[in-house]
Amino acid sequence: MSDELSEELKIRRLVERWAVWRDAGDWERFATVWHPEGVMMATWFQGPYREFIRVTQEGWAKGVSILHFLGGSAIEIAGDRAIAQTKMTISQRGPVEGVLCDVVCTGRFYDFITRHEGEWKLLHRQPIYEKDRIDPVDPAARLNLDSARLEQMPEGYRHLAYIQTGIGYQVKMDMPMLKGPEVQALYARGARWLAGGALER
Repeated sequence: MSDELSEELKIRRLVERWAVWRDAGDWERFATVWHPEGVMMATWFQGPYREFIRVTQEGWAKGVSILHFLGGSAIEIAGDRAIAQTKMTISQRGPVEGVLCDVVCTGRFYDFITRHEGEWKLLHRQPIYEKDRIDPVDPAARLNLDSARLEQMPEGYRHLAYIQTGIGYQVKMDMPMLKGPEVQALYARGARWLAGGALER
């Protein structure tokens, strides 16, 4: 096995551990995937990973259910830095207009990863939201969405934003999607950082 492939596998293992340990609520091990200055960006939260763990635990206590599933990865390594893009889905279950629903959003995790004390650690995670849908858990249930409110939500995570704002979260409305200036700016930030530039938060 080449050194490059070995390092890519280590990074992929890091990405997989993030999803498994976060969704299992294994907070002690989940914290180990992060760089000390690690930051999580999400529709409903943006900030240091320790705060992300705290507010996620609070959400769990209130019954918030958000899970993740991973697909393939594309990883670029430059010295002690790497950019990893990993296909994923975010699945959230909760009440929408009085009906229990599942919202599934397809996208990518765009990760800034760096070596810290000899190991790869997650420095900055920025999801890219490509498309989503909403379905009642009971297929016989009738769901009536507020079309005017739905239209105000960003296209790539419209239903995810709908359910999250409906349960009281403040959702960031300019996250990167499949197309548009936000995702192009993210790619440019990643390229500059991989080439040795400063991380632009």
